[in-house]
Amino acid sequence: MRSRLEEQLAQLNDSLIEMGSVVEKAISNATKALIEQDTQMAKRIIDSDDEIDNMEKEIERLCLKLILQQQPVASDLRLVSAILKIITDLERVGDHATDISELALYLADETYIKKLEVIELMAIVTMRMVKESIEAFVRRDIELARKVITEDDEVDNLFLAVKKELIDLINKNVGNGDQALDLMMIAKYYERIGDHATNVAEWVEFALTGTYKDIQIM
Repeated sequence: MRSRLEEQLAQLNDSLIEMGSVVEKAISNATKALIEQDTQMAKRIIDSDDEIDNMEKEIERLCLKLILQQQPVASDLRLVSAILKIITDLERVGDHATDISELALYLADETYIKKLEVIELMAIVTMRMVKESIEAFVRRDIELARKVITEDDEVDNLFLAVKKELIDLINKNVGNGDQALDLMMIAKYYERIGDHATNVAEWVEFALTGTYKDIQIM
Protein backbone atom coordinates (compact mmCIF):
# COMPACT_ATOMS: atom_id res chain seq x y z
CA MET A 1 0.00 0.00 0.00
CA ARG A 2 2.77 2.44 0.97
CA SER A 3 4.74 1.71 -2.21
CA ARG A 4 1.68 2.52 -4.32
CA LEU A 5 1.17 5.78 -2.42
CA GLU A 6 4.80 6.74 -2.94
CA GLU A 7 4.50 5.93 -6.64
CA GLN A 8 1.47 8.21 -6.98
CA LEU A 9 3.15 10.98 -4.98
CA ALA A 10 6.18 10.74 -7.29
CA GLN A 11 3.86 11.04 -10.30
CA LEU A 12 2.28 14.15 -8.76
CA ASN A 13 5.72 15.57 -8.11
CA ASP A 14 6.76 15.07 -11.74
CA SER A 15 3.50 16.53 -13.06
CA LEU A 16 3.87 19.62 -10.89
CA ILE A 17 7.45 20.12 -12.07
CA GLU A 18 6.27 19.88 -15.68
CA MET A 19 3.46 22.38 -15.11
CA GLY A 20 5.87 24.77 -13.39
CA SER A 21 8.25 24.53 -16.34
CA VAL A 22 5.47 25.28 -18.85
CA VAL A 23 4.33 28.27 -16.78
CA GLU A 24 7.88 29.63 -16.50
CA LYS A 25 8.27 29.37 -20.28
CA ALA A 26 4.94 31.15 -20.79
CA ILE A 27 6.11 34.13 -18.69
CA SER A 28 9.45 34.21 -20.50
CA ASN A 29 7.85 34.11 -23.95
CA ALA A 30 5.17 36.66 -23.03
CA THR A 31 7.95 39.01 -21.92
CA LYS A 32 9.87 38.40 -25.15
CA ALA A 33 6.71 39.14 -27.16
CA LEU A 34 6.23 42.38 -25.23
CA ILE A 35 9.82 43.64 -25.41
CA GLU A 36 10.43 42.66 -29.04
CA GLN A 37 6.83 43.41 -30.14
CA ASP A 38 6.68 39.89 -31.57
CA THR A 39 3.08 39.29 -32.62
CA GLN A 40 3.59 35.64 -33.58
CA MET A 41 5.04 34.86 -30.17
CA ALA A 42 2.16 36.65 -28.45
CA LYS A 43 -0.38 34.65 -30.45
CA ARG A 44 1.35 31.37 -29.58
CA ILE A 45 1.17 32.16 -25.86
CA ILE A 46 -2.51 33.02 -26.13
CA ASP A 47 -3.24 29.82 -28.06
CA SER A 48 -1.30 27.66 -25.57
CA ASP A 49 -3.25 28.75 -22.49
CA ASP A 50 -5.44 25.65 -22.73
CA GLU A 51 -2.36 23.46 -22.19
CA ILE A 52 -1.82 24.92 -18.71
CA ASP A 53 -5.54 24.65 -17.90
CA ASN A 54 -5.52 20.98 -18.91
CA MET A 55 -2.43 20.29 -16.80
CA GLU A 56 -4.18 21.78 -13.78
CA LYS A 57 -7.22 19.54 -14.35
CA GLU A 58 -5.07 16.43 -14.75
CA ILE A 59 -3.07 17.07 -11.58
CA GLU A 60 -6.29 17.81 -9.72
CA ARG A 61 -7.66 14.46 -10.96
CA LEU A 62 -4.53 12.66 -9.74
CA CYS A 63 -4.77 14.33 -6.33
CA LEU A 64 -8.41 13.39 -5.85
CA LYS A 65 -7.73 9.83 -7.04
CA LEU A 66 -4.91 9.51 -4.52
CA ILE A 67 -7.04 10.83 -1.66
CA LEU A 68 -9.91 8.47 -2.47
CA GLN A 69 -7.81 5.38 -3.11
CA GLN A 70 -4.99 5.76 -0.60
CA GLN A 71 -6.62 7.83 2.17
CA PRO A 72 -3.34 9.55 3.08
CA VAL A 73 -2.84 10.86 6.57
CA ALA A 74 -0.75 13.59 8.25
CA SER A 75 2.21 14.73 6.15
CA ASP A 76 1.06 13.00 2.95
CA LEU A 77 -2.37 14.62 3.18
CA ARG A 78 -0.76 18.03 3.75
CA LEU A 79 1.38 17.47 0.68
CA VAL A 80 -1.54 16.59 -1.57
CA SER A 81 -3.62 19.47 -0.17
CA ALA A 82 -0.75 21.86 -0.89
CA ILE A 83 -0.45 20.59 -4.46
CA LEU A 84 -4.15 21.30 -5.06
CA LYS A 85 -3.58 24.88 -3.95
CA ILE A 86 -0.29 25.30 -5.84
CA ILE A 87 -1.72 24.27 -9.20
CA THR A 88 -4.46 26.88 -8.83
CA ASP A 89 -1.82 29.60 -8.41
CA LEU A 90 0.23 28.24 -11.32
CA GLU A 91 -2.85 28.27 -13.53
CA ARG A 92 -3.44 31.92 -12.62
CA VAL A 93 0.18 32.70 -13.52
CA GLY A 94 -0.47 31.14 -16.91
CA ASP A 95 -3.55 33.34 -17.28
CA HIS A 96 -1.48 36.44 -16.53
CA ALA A 97 1.11 35.40 -19.14
CA THR A 98 -1.81 35.29 -21.60
CA ASP A 99 -3.05 38.69 -20.39
CA ILE A 100 0.41 40.19 -20.98
CA SER A 101 0.54 38.59 -24.44
CA GLU A 102 -2.85 40.05 -25.37
CA LEU A 103 -1.67 43.54 -24.45
CA ALA A 104 1.65 42.94 -26.22
CA LEU A 105 -0.34 42.09 -29.34
CA TYR A 106 -2.42 45.23 -28.94
CA LEU A 107 0.68 47.42 -28.53
CA ALA A 108 2.76 45.72 -31.23
CA ASP A 109 2.36 48.50 -33.80
CA GLU A 110 3.01 51.36 -31.38
CA THR A 111 6.26 53.04 -30.42
CA TYR A 112 6.69 52.64 -26.68
CA ILE A 113 6.51 55.89 -24.73
CA LYS A 114 9.32 54.66 -22.48
CA LYS A 115 11.92 51.94 -22.40
CA LEU A 116 10.64 48.87 -20.60
CA GLU A 117 13.68 48.18 -18.43
CA VAL A 118 11.80 48.18 -15.11
CA ILE A 119 8.96 46.06 -16.46
CA GLU A 120 11.55 43.65 -17.88
CA LEU A 121 13.22 43.55 -14.46
CA MET A 122 9.84 42.74 -12.90
CA ALA A 123 9.58 39.85 -15.36
CA ILE A 124 13.03 38.56 -14.39
CA VAL A 125 12.29 38.69 -10.67
CA THR A 126 8.85 37.10 -10.97
CA MET A 127 10.17 34.29 -13.21
CA ARG A 128 12.84 33.63 -10.61
CA MET A 129 10.22 33.55 -7.86
CA VAL A 130 8.07 31.05 -9.75
CA LYS A 131 11.08 28.85 -10.45
CA GLU A 132 12.32 29.00 -6.86
CA SER A 133 8.89 28.31 -5.40
CA ILE A 134 8.64 25.11 -7.47
CA GLU A 135 12.21 24.17 -6.55
CA ALA A 136 11.33 24.69 -2.89
CA PHE A 137 8.48 22.22 -3.27
CA VAL A 138 10.54 19.65 -5.14
CA ARG A 139 13.45 19.85 -2.69
CA ARG A 140 11.17 20.25 0.34
CA ASP A 141 13.29 23.33 1.10
CA ILE A 142 11.54 25.57 3.62
CA GLU A 143 14.33 28.17 3.62
CA LEU A 144 14.04 28.61 -0.14
CA ALA A 145 10.26 28.94 0.21
CA ARG A 146 10.73 31.68 2.81
CA LYS A 147 13.25 33.41 0.54
CA VAL A 148 10.60 33.58 -2.21
CA ILE A 149 8.14 35.13 0.22
CA THR A 150 10.58 37.94 1.07
CA GLU A 151 11.29 38.58 -2.63
CA ASP A 152 7.71 39.76 -3.15
CA ASP A 153 8.67 43.12 -1.63
CA GLU A 154 11.14 43.64 -4.50
CA VAL A 155 8.37 43.14 -7.05
CA ASP A 156 6.05 45.50 -5.20
CA ASN A 157 8.74 48.19 -5.14
CA LEU A 158 9.38 47.76 -8.87
CA PHE A 159 5.66 48.11 -9.55
CA LEU A 160 5.58 51.38 -7.61
CA ALA A 161 8.56 52.60 -9.66
CA VAL A 162 6.79 51.80 -12.93
CA LYS A 163 3.60 53.45 -11.69
CA LYS A 164 5.48 56.64 -10.80
CA GLU A 165 7.24 56.77 -14.19
CA LEU A 166 3.99 56.33 -16.08
CA ILE A 167 2.13 58.94 -14.03
CA ASP A 168 4.96 61.38 -14.72
CA LEU A 169 4.68 60.67 -18.45
CA ILE A 170 0.93 61.32 -18.39
CA ASN A 171 1.49 64.58 -16.52
CA LYS A 172 3.99 65.68 -19.16
CA ASN A 173 1.77 64.73 -22.09
CA VAL A 174 -1.83 63.61 -21.75
CA GLY A 175 -1.46 61.90 -25.12
CA ASN A 176 0.63 59.26 -23.36
CA GLY A 177 -2.39 58.27 -21.29
CA ASP A 178 -3.77 55.30 -23.22
CA GLN A 179 -0.48 53.46 -23.61
CA ALA A 180 0.59 54.37 -20.08
CA LEU A 181 -2.52 52.67 -18.73
CA ASP A 182 -1.82 49.57 -20.82
CA LEU A 183 1.76 49.42 -19.54
CA MET A 184 0.49 49.95 -16.00
CA MET A 185 -1.81 46.96 -16.45
CA ILE A 186 1.09 44.86 -17.74
CA ALA A 187 3.16 45.82 -14.69
CA LYS A 188 0.20 44.89 -12.49
CA TYR A 189 0.04 41.45 -14.09
CA TYR A 190 3.71 40.89 -13.23
CA GLU A 191 3.01 42.08 -9.70
CA ARG A 192 0.19 39.53 -9.47
CA ILE A 193 2.52 36.79 -10.77
CA GLY A 194 4.81 37.65 -7.86
CA ASP A 195 1.84 37.30 -5.51
CA HIS A 196 1.00 33.87 -6.89
CA ALA A 197 4.62 32.72 -6.58
CA THR A 198 4.48 33.87 -2.96
CA ASN A 199 1.29 31.86 -2.48
CA VAL A 200 3.04 28.77 -3.86
CA ALA A 201 5.91 29.27 -1.42
CA GLU A 202 3.45 29.66 1.47
CA TRP A 203 1.77 26.39 0.50
CA VAL A 204 5.19 24.71 0.40
CA GLU A 205 5.70 25.88 3.97
CA PHE A 206 2.28 24.46 4.87
CA ALA A 207 3.14 21.11 3.25
CA LEU A 208 6.28 20.87 5.36
CA THR A 209 5.06 22.29 8.68
CA GLY A 210 1.25 22.34 8.69
CA THR A 211 1.46 26.11 9.19
CA TYR A 212 -0.04 28.58 6.73
CA LYS A 213 0.52 32.32 7.16
CA ASP A 214 1.68 31.73 10.77
CA ILE A 215 -1.48 29.76 11.60
CA GLN A 216 -1.13 26.09 12.54
CA ILE A 217 -3.75 24.29 10.45
CA MET A 218 -2.81 20.62 10.59
